[in-house]
Amino acid sequence: MDINANVPKEIVDKIYEVLDIVKKTGKIKKGTNEVTKAIERGTAKLVVVAQDTNPKEIIMHLPTLCEEKNIPLVPIPKREELGEAAGLSLPTASIAVIQEGDAKQAIKELTSKLKSA
Repeated sequence: MDINANVPKEIVDKIYEVLDIVKKTGKIKKGTNEVTKAIERGTAKLVVVAQDTNPKEIIMHLPTLCEEKNIPLVPIPKREELGEAAGLSLPTASIAVIQEGDAKQAIKELTSKLKSA
């Protein structure tokens, strides 16, 4: 998915819901370097990037990498919200879900919604 795409609010809300579950029962990698490594190693199950990342070059390589590895990527509007959803006190440009925990089914549903969007 294009990182500048306008993502429906329902999908953004679902992402926050999934991240909340994963934060408690799974495992998340935070920050573009960690996310890049997770994608390259094939351990990422889902990647979320913030559209207001500046400069854009920080995250520009992620959609291509995700496509190569067949990992779903979801853009969301704000770094602050992404950081908060990941349990950080700071904004973050990207996160990767490594272990889904109890969110496995929710991630499957989200992935199928993204494909049909």
